[in-house]
Amino acid sequence: MQVVTLGPAGTYSHRAARAVDDDVAFRESVSAIVAAVDRGEFDRGVVPIENSIEGSVTETLDAIADAEIAVVEELVTPIRHALIAQSPNFDTVASHSQALAQCRSYLEREYPDAELEAVASTAAGVEYAREDATVAGIGHPDNAGDDLTVVAEDIQDRSSNATRFFVVAPADERSVGGGKSTIVVYPNANYPGLLLELLEAFAERDINLSRIESRPSGNRLGDYLFHIDFDAGLYEERAQAALDDIEEIAEDGWVKRLGSYDKRHVLY
Repeated sequence: MQVVTLGPAGTYSHRAARAVDDDVAFRESVSAIVAAVDRGEFDRGVVPIENSIEGSVTETLDAIADAEIAVVEELVTPIRHALIAQSPNFDTVASHSQALAQCRSYLEREYPDAELEAVASTAAGVEYAREDATVAGIGHPDNAGDDLTVVAEDIQDRSSNATRFFVVAPADERSVGGGKSTIVVYPNANYPGLLLELLEAFAERDINLSRIESRPSGNRLGDYLFHIDFDAGLYEERAQAALDDIEEIAEDGWVKRLGSYDKRHVLY
């Protein structure tokens, strides 16, 4: 099967996608990846959903809320950032905004005068450094190749840095089997106790919520939808009962069941 993910070749997304299949195509944004899977152009897409330092990737949250796709697997990968340049002398550090943020303390301490420039991906930052001697990129050390120098390795602010990726598929591949599930809830309402009601639907059935996050609905100011990951499969009676309650709470809005899936750790 062909997998689509963030390019160019060498991104952390590319490394994660190769755990799904070696036939990998690239797009320049998460929204373009999700849209391509939604249209049936690719069998699978791999998109970052959360980093252990910087938290959720909001572009992914918004893209999967708008699309008719399924989440079929979760990949967890360690992130090893290196500073890569033609020489130790550079004026600008270029990388994806998440990578720059994950290395913030290191950069402030070691290169306080360097200009930070956000680009489309970590691999794009390294390619920028390959073309311009005044630029350093942040990416996996293997991206240096033979013509760039790894100025410093493991520059992320925390050694436990890791990223979760969702493997997305066409909507008809949604599954109810797996150890985790993801839903998106749009209550189309705002009243005291709304969030408590959503939480109680799971707490009363002893279902652990591994993540809950609100995002603006885009309809009006102060109107939100909720992304919820929980540790149960949609096939379980307790999950079905919880979602019956959620459907009732969101009777004026909608509930999107993105599916159940298992987690896989990918090392590289």
